[in-house]
Amino acid sequence: MATAKEVPSIMKVTALSKIIEPTARENLFGVGLMLLSMFVFSAVDTIAKVLTTDFHPLQIVWTRQLGLVVGIFVMIAVRGVSLFQTNHRKLQLVRGLMAALSAALFITAINFVPLADAIAVTFIAPFVVTMFSALLLKEKVGIHRWSAVIVGFLGTLIILRPGFDGFEPALLLAVLAAVLFAFRQIISRYLSGSDKTETTIAYTALVAISVLFIPLPFIWQTPVSGFHIFLMAVMAILAGLGELLVIKALEVALAVVVSPVHYTILIWGSLYGYFVFGDFPDYWTWAGAVIIILSGLYTLYRERKRAVH
Repeated sequence: MATAKEVPSIMKVTALSKIIEPTARENLFGVGLMLLSMFVFSAVDTIAKVLTTDFHPLQIVWTRQLGLVVGIFVMIAVRGVSLFQTNHRKLQLVRGLMAALSAALFITAINFVPLADAIAVTFIAPFVVTMFSALLLKEKVGIHRWSAVIVGFLGTLIILRPGFDGFEPALLLAVLAAVLFAFRQIISRYLSGSDKTETTIAYTALVAISVLFIPLPFIWQTPVSGFHIFLMAVMAILAGLGELLVIKALEVALAVVVSPVHYTILIWGSLYGYFVFGDFPDYWTWAGAVIIILSGLYTLYRERKRAVH
């Protein structure tokens, strides 16, 4: 999933915008960067799905993390070990573990279900963030946002269709991956008050690849095909590039402006799925996805309105 796509707290970025308000041109540039990142992450997920026919999901996830880890080592060379200064080391470690698990679950899911279906289900993550932010972080969530959460979950049920012939049990893995991703976002909100974004990314990348390395000797399959090696290298490079694009987009533009662009990943995922695997979302998937997207956009609108007031 665009499981490594991090979006910092909208409240934090909106607060900063009161000091330095991005221009219309900067916001447009940020939207372009986010749009490109979603295209790139869809390509990463597509390559991962291709590789699942020959390699274990954990090996694929580990390989995917390599691109980001290389970037982290470059950051260490420039900034030194101060990059790892944190007052919440345990939370950083837990977040890295969740990153590894959510990515592994998502890659496993797309081995069995169409790419676009798995992507659509992961849109549930913002609603899980809203729900548990209220319960764990004691954030104030009004009736409007709770209503959006409920409608969003109904949209997810339409995609899953439990109890019907079209139900795919493997989609539940994508749901669980989205839930873990949401918890990572909640931890990010908590950490944003004390830790830098690059610190959190560094911990997440290194912890995830370290955890995934543990089972690697038992499931490793050495790629002998030049095509497989090429795909793995491209996947790792694009995954790291996608992360950088998201970070840059959030640096130059408001999060409330670029965040809705995340939903375009369903369009790219559908196109990749159709041209590479011959899959295309059915009516129920599109209906559920539209409901989830509209609910998510309404949640963003309410959060921006609350931040302004």
